[in-house]
Amino acid sequence: MDKSSMQANRRSNEYRSGVEAFIEFALVNARDPYHFCCPCTKCENDKDFSAQVIKTHLFLNGINLDYDIWDEHGEAVVNSESDSDRYSNEIDEDSETDSSGSSIVGGHMEAECDVQSDSDGEEYLSGEYTGFRQFVDDKPLYPGCTTHTRMAVIVKLYNIKTKHSMSESAYSDVLATIAEFLPTGNSIPDTLSEANKVLTALGMDYTKIDACPNDCILYRKNYEEETKCPRCTKSRWKLDSNDKEREGVPAKTLWYFPIIPRFKRMFQSPETSKSLTWHATTRKKDGFLRHPANSISWKFVDEKWPAFGDEPRNLQLALSSDGFNPHSVQSNNYSCWPVILVTYNLPPWLVMKRKHMMPSLLISGPKQPGNDIDVYLEPLIDDLKLLWAGVSGVYDAVKNEIFTLRAILFWIINDFPAYGNLSGSIVKGYHGCPICLDQTEPTRLKTGRKMSHNNNKRFLEKYHPYRKLKAAFNNRTKDKTAPVPLTGEELLSRLEQEVAKLPLGKKDKTPKYKGGEDERRPCWKKKSIFFELDY
Repeated sequence: MDKSSMQANRRSNEYRSGVEAFIEFALVNARDPYHFCCPCTKCENDKDFSAQVIKTHLFLNGINLDYDIWDEHGEAVVNSESDSDRYSNEIDEDSETDSSGSSIVGGHMEAECDVQSDSDGEEYLSGEYTGFRQFVDDKPLYPGCTTHTRMAVIVKLYNIKTKHSMSESAYSDVLATIAEFLPTGNSIPDTLSEANKVLTALGMDYTKIDACPNDCILYRKNYEEETKCPRCTKSRWKLDSNDKEREGVPAKTLWYFPIIPRFKRMFQSPETSKSLTWHATTRKKDGFLRHPANSISWKFVDEKWPAFGDEPRNLQLALSSDGFNPHSVQSNNYSCWPVILVTYNLPPWLVMKRKHMMPSLLISGPKQPGNDIDVYLEPLIDDLKLLWAGVSGVYDAVKNEIFTLRAILFWIINDFPAYGNLSGSIVKGYHGCPICLDQTEPTRLKTGRKMSHNNNKRFLEKYHPYRKLKAAFNNRTKDKTAPVPLTGEELLSRLEQEVAKLPLGKKDKTPKYKGGEDERRPCWKKKSIFFELDY
């Protein structure tokens, strides 16, 4: 064996010994020996594996020699003066990894982010963030514990509760059982209500708003102290079997989950904050439609409001809503309507992940809100107005700075009946097409008594051969040309002229069409609340 071969073998043995020492150290100090970061050149500490898999990676790929932070691999949290420096690095353009190590509901990344103040002494640690840090840092799981915090354990257990649809009583029993096996003085809460108080520091609080049973109003702002609906005179409180009011028990309730605190929390997580600017820093810009940022709508907003488009941290949102039966039975006697917000700043492989879909409203049943859903959207619309104007004091954990966050509602995702409820457009009957409006031209079936829209040849080109076919369509050869959709100005003008400005609610019905030459069938049921948004 020559000298160079002997040196290579010696280096190989030294490397193997180093890998063995690293694995042994990680197994002793890791929170979870089956999940800690892999420092090989391919994974670059972005993926979690077991010790055996990491050992194989290190032998095959080698170790990342440029990495010098060795206290963020799942071991006990150790404060370091240089921890905050690594979050100021730019995003690796070749990285398209869906890292599961952080969560917007308060994963470990928030707990491990060491926030430092600026040299100018800017006080960006607001009261809510200070409270959040207090719960994360100052509460070990039990006296002397250096590997787990109370917040991390509660969040993990809460994720298990949600994943397996655990009841509140079962979750409380699990908390009590775990507390029995921990040393005396542990900080595990005893009940679900106590755990919820802890989770409010993560921006996971919600507000219960009483509503009129007839969907006329929400008891907020000017109506907060009312006990009867000023429009339909229906009692605010639920009635017992003797029709006596049960004061303090609302007849109908809206659950509102404030969105602004949760958007702030997203930027306090370094991993999530990086993902929120992926569309501007890492997206391939080759002219193909790879991301909503390539769409016409996105480009239109950037051109019309350059100040909004120049800040990549501004959020582009979509709203989705539909009804479902939460009791999982075949009966349709109950309909609950959630309203979900989706953030399109994220990479495509993260946008539709459940942890990034943000519930904002939960409209309770038993009846669906229908056309009166605008009443329940009021709190969300108010927050969207604030986000469009700008919310100051938002901390970015990546750049370690304070900025003003803005957001815009791009799209609404729903099926056709829900589209009618949200937009106010007629989606059935003689004017059931929201594009054709009063030029829909349906045919009423004599036996089925349903509307049939079979005059679709008019959407073909003028000399298309299908226009001459009679038997295959409606036995007509001469069809009109397709109607031209209304412009935004024309739509707004017709809405203001045709829609009666009646208050919402089940008791205030829009007058029905009676026929006649002087009366035209309506094409809309209302002017949607989304018109209150400036954009």
